[in-house]
Amino acid sequence: MSEGQKVERKALDSKVIAVASEGYNNDWTAYIGAVEGKNHEDEWEGVLHNGTKLPQAIAEILFPEFATKYKWRA
Repeated sequence: MSEGQKVERKALDSKVIAVASEGYNNDWTAYIGAVEGKNHEDEWEGVLHNGTKLPQAIAEILFPEFATKYKWRA
């Protein structure tokens, strides 16, 4: 993740986080992952780098602002 790159996260449960990330070519993608649930501020980057890529339809529901601004990275 580079400085200025837009990233947003949503807690779906105390131990599940979804993270959306702007790419380098006006695109985006989103990931989901399990976390310990102790501190989402410290845990979200692990989901960004090691989470499971969400299907586009689910990602668009969770992060509609990304869906309207960027193209989906297949």
